[in-house]
Amino acid sequence: MRQDQYKAGKELRKKISRKSQADFKRPGKRDTVLNMIKASNYDRIPELIPIRHFRMSQSPFAFYRGTASLMAYDLFHQPHTEQPVQAIGDCHLMNFGGFATPERAMVIDANDFDETHPAPWEWDLKRLATSFVLAARNKNLTEADARNIATALTTSYRQNMFEFADMNMLDLWYMKFDLKMIRDKARNNTLKALIDEALKKASQQTQQKVFYKITTNVLGSFEITDQPPLIYHPIDVKKEHAMIAIFMEKYIETLQPDRRWLISNYKVVDVALKVVGVGSVGTRCMVVLLMNSKDEPLFLQVKEARQSVLEKYTRPSAYAHHGQRVVEGQRLVQAASDIFLGWSTGPNGRAFYFRQLRDRKIAPDIDLLNKQNLAAYAETCGRMLARAHAKTGNPSLLCGYMGNSDTFDKAITDFASEYADQTEKDFEDFMKAIKAGKLPVAKE
Repeated sequence: MRQDQYKAGKELRKKISRKSQADFKRPGKRDTVLNMIKASNYDRIPELIPIRHFRMSQSPFAFYRGTASLMAYDLFHQPHTEQPVQAIGDCHLMNFGGFATPERAMVIDANDFDETHPAPWEWDLKRLATSFVLAARNKNLTEADARNIATALTTSYRQNMFEFADMNMLDLWYMKFDLKMIRDKARNNTLKALIDEALKKASQQTQQKVFYKITTNVLGSFEITDQPPLIYHPIDVKKEHAMIAIFMEKYIETLQPDRRWLISNYKVVDVALKVVGVGSVGTRCMVVLLMNSKDEPLFLQVKEARQSVLEKYTRPSAYAHHGQRVVEGQRLVQAASDIFLGWSTGPNGRAFYFRQLRDRKIAPDIDLLNKQNLAAYAETCGRMLARAHAKTGNPSLLCGYMGNSDTFDKAITDFASEYADQTEKDFEDFMKAIKAGKLPVAKE
């Protein structure tokens, strides 16, 4: 059966050749960048939209992080295989990182699933490869270096897909990317030192440390400290106590019984809005502070879940609730997920999902990586993405399509370079709209 799937993958080349994956043609009916940005701002908090524009204006790479909807449109209009996986959706290099498993081991994996949805497998790979090209350009590396890094990613993805296609399915699902093992296999001492430093910082990132960093004792009661415009209280927590209780009850119902019991030992103390990321700025993202009888804190991040940018180009979501869509997609893709993952519905019918805030999380610091270490990170991301797609797609068919040569690797690299060029042009249009006063900007 595996050989049959491999042959089917080779046959798929007749429909969509591997070399055609290199092609990027700007869709003829593509709207202006200004209009597409305005459309992506729909239903965001108006006073936060200028901050979103400011964060996107820092570089083409930052702009790219905020324009997943624009690329989804472009990808739909390019040749693609229509072979689905549980796509990450907003698959760029900053949406991978380290975190603690429920067993408290440090692993690295995809860690942002706001846009997750079933979609063609190569869309994730193309978005990820383009992000590495833009990051390399942002670091003023040569174009040859940028292409080599993108090729390191795509080669890793293809070669690891062959490994995963041959693995026992249970072994594949149990597999985790242990950061300490990655550290031990690192090719140079500089990379080992960077991972050591990241692991050290993560070990110190406890809920108690976060508590002391972002709270204030006000007349014997703890509150999240306002730091407008990035952290502030949009509601009176005491007056809205009943609404918050109902919201939390709906969330707790989505947890499995042992976790319901665990969280029942904590009570909500405060709720504040907290601006996060680039693409998420303007959506309703909050921090909930809970305390137990021992005055131990638990911080939950609550993020608004909107329709995936991929849905209009693929098929309707299997979930009526977009918070559930995010949670179920994350559980499918990740090797280990936060024990507090869940979802709820707000008073206005908006969907939200929950996870722990800063639970020993490690974000990649691209500024610290030289070209060799950026290439090593690209290889790791390629391996992680291959595992995610092997779990939720047809790995033998994908292997048959990609083959043993570097034809596919080069095609994706070519696409990434071309799409990075398009992103830089879009960024120029974006900056012109800002300078013309058509898009408001506010520094943080």
